[in-house]
Amino acid sequence: MAKHEIIPCERCSTPIECKANAYTKCQCSVIHLDLNEVQYISELYDGCLCAKCLFELQQEYRADVTS
Repeated sequence: MAKHEIIPCERCSTPIECKANAYTKCQCSVIHLDLNEVQYISELYDGCLCAKCLFELQQEYRADVTS
């Protein structure tokens, strides 16, 4: 079985295990983003983000939308 790549989160540099070939098993899949949230985050970052950063960016987006 091939190991997944360990990469830094693009936002906070925390090492994360990228499982792009097994997305449903990847740590980032625990954050459920709607289409607008995905677009917002993709405008800011190109690479992989850890679940903590995805959650924080989701909350940032939601706060901006409601203000």
